Amino acid sequence: MSVAQDNTAAVELDSQTVVGETPAYRTTHSVSVKNTVPLFDMPQTIQVIPAEVIKEQQALSLRQVLSNVSGITFNAGEGGGGSGDSINIRGFSANANMQIDGLRDSTQTNRTDTFNIEAVEVIKGPNSVFGGSGTTGGSINQASKAPKQRNFAELGASLGTDGYHRMTLDANQRLEGVGTGSAFRLNLMAHENDVPGRDDIDRQRWGIAPSVLFGLSDATRLTLSYFHQVDDNLPDYGVPARDGKKLSGVSRDDYFGFRNFDKEEITSDAFTVKFEHDINDSLQLQNLTRYSRIDRDTVISAAHVNLDKEKGTNRPIPPGRYQPAGPQGYGRDVESQMWINQLSLIGENELLGMQHSWVAGGEISRETYEREAYNHAFDFTGIDYDLYGPPGYYAGPAQRTSLDNTETHLTNKALYAFDTISLTPQWDINLGLRYDWLNGDYEKTTVKTGLTDKYRTEDKKFSGRAGLVYKPADNGRIYVAYGTSFNPSAEFLTTMGSGVSGATADLSPEKNRTLELGTKWTFFNSALELDGALFRVEKTNAREQLADGSYRMAGEQRVQGVELGATGKLMDDWKVYANYTYLSSETTKSNDANRKGQALGNTPPHSFNLWTTYDLPQGWQVGYGSRYVSQRNVTSEDRAKLA
Repeated sequence: MSVAQDNTAAVELDSQTVVGETPAYRTTHSVSVKNTVPLFDMPQTIQVIPAEVIKEQQALSLRQVLSNVSGITFNAGEGGGGSGDSINIRGFSANANMQIDGLRDSTQTNRTDTFNIEAVEVIKGPNSVFGGSGTTGGSINQASKAPKQRNFAELGASLGTDGYHRMTLDANQRLEGVGTGSAFRLNLMAHENDVPGRDDIDRQRWGIAPSVLFGLSDATRLTLSYFHQVDDNLPDYGVPARDGKKLSGVSRDDYFGFRNFDKEEITSDAFTVKFEHDINDSLQLQNLTRYSRIDRDTVISAAHVNLDKEKGTNRPIPPGRYQPAGPQGYGRDVESQMWINQLSLIGENELLGMQHSWVAGGEISRETYEREAYNHAFDFTGIDYDLYGPPGYYAGPAQRTSLDNTETHLTNKALYAFDTISLTPQWDINLGLRYDWLNGDYEKTTVKTGLTDKYRTEDKKFSGRAGLVYKPADNGRIYVAYGTSFNPSAEFLTTMGSGVSGATADLSPEKNRTLELGTKWTFFNSALELDGALFRVEKTNAREQLADGSYRMAGEQRVQGVELGATGKLMDDWKVYANYTYLSSETTKSNDANRKGQALGNTPPHSFNLWTTYDLPQGWQVGYGSRYVSQRNVTSEDRAKLA
């Protein structure tokens, strides 16, 4: 039966404690019960960044953690991709494919801190069977810190240059006399820093995450968890550039926004209830319920400048002066809420002489997204600023003006089943099936005209996967797997409040399929794992916009490549976490002749990550890390390159 594993496991025997450690850097089980067998036996590329690596690197954000995984790239809002974490896996967007403890977490926001993260799982390849719609290139599952069966308290304090101050507390206490195995864990964080080389930019945040496990009986457990984090940041859009280069004479330290208006204020709350009951030794019931809410109010002023003539008056702008251009004082006030409940029955039994490890269950969720777009009606008529000493402060007339209001809803119901069947001691077959019912509503009102656009979309779709695993030796696995996923128009409906319009509401979902051939081997008494896989992902009916503004399911895209990985101990004191991905991407069919044959955006052919440490005497440790990403197209629509 698959359960989440701690780095250490403790079993109390009278006054003695016996502690067993899992292999360094290697994670044996997924936090999600839908992975019915150990990760080593799963016919899929699943990379886990464990707590040990996160702690050694002092990786503070989800983005920093994911930088340990090749085949992942990060966007910065290209093509209207929205703000917040914007992530590609194997060439396809994973913005709506985030999970926490196996539950969907779709809001596109900046996941700025890891103080309550135990590990991060990256499941590669189409897998709607696990998480529902999306997951073309893969999905990301964050495992939260949970109460453990041992007492500890870790207080961390850090000081650094550029105003860096950080304090954390991770404390766990067993609750003796309160049921069976009850425990309480508390994580606290306070953080502030400036941005190196950008003296005006600062980041501040604090968070609290208590969780308590009640052992209601030997067979029944209830875990209550709460997460609260507040961020107060000054957005940074850099310095003006021309032809990809910083304007001559402009200092990197210069701030071209307006600190008395620009802001990024984020408040995140989540409350989770986990109920587990062991019906017998081979059957367990699990229920997960979460309510989450994220409020995000952002105002940005882009580092765009007009050096020629004032717009509207044609007044020449003097040399060495500039007038702000592009969005200035533009704001978005967003509230996202989500209710989700997942019920799973987890079992192991023998049927027709074959061993089955299975999960069956259902999921229901309701998401809402409300956004007000506004500006401050800045008036720069007759005003220009020193290009080499921007004021960073706006003193002219300003009035907060609402532009439009968007409200979206997405309801999802799903049934799923997974089964790993041991055909013989050497052969396993891994099966999964899911059926989703999706209903989405979109409503946008333009304040100036009073006009309202309303659209509704509905999709029903099966997803599946099948894998065959051969075990030539106790330390080796060879597998082949096939999986499907789908991308409905409503995929980003409550992630970014977009995707559904009069042109797209009635379109069928995009369909994806993957084929993967891989192998996994362990060495040195399972201390080191080496993995390799060949894969091919195909999107067979990509959504494309035509010249008249309409959409057709007329495109085809393909990404194929190689995954290689090494995780664990090379020697007793030498650990390694390394991976390499080769991606060959192409738009194989398109209505746009210039797009056909072009590589997908932000999909580098080569990427490589390495983290390695060596333990020295007296408790010292040295470490080294590197990351390489090759040149790639900026977007799928043009051939401009990103180095």
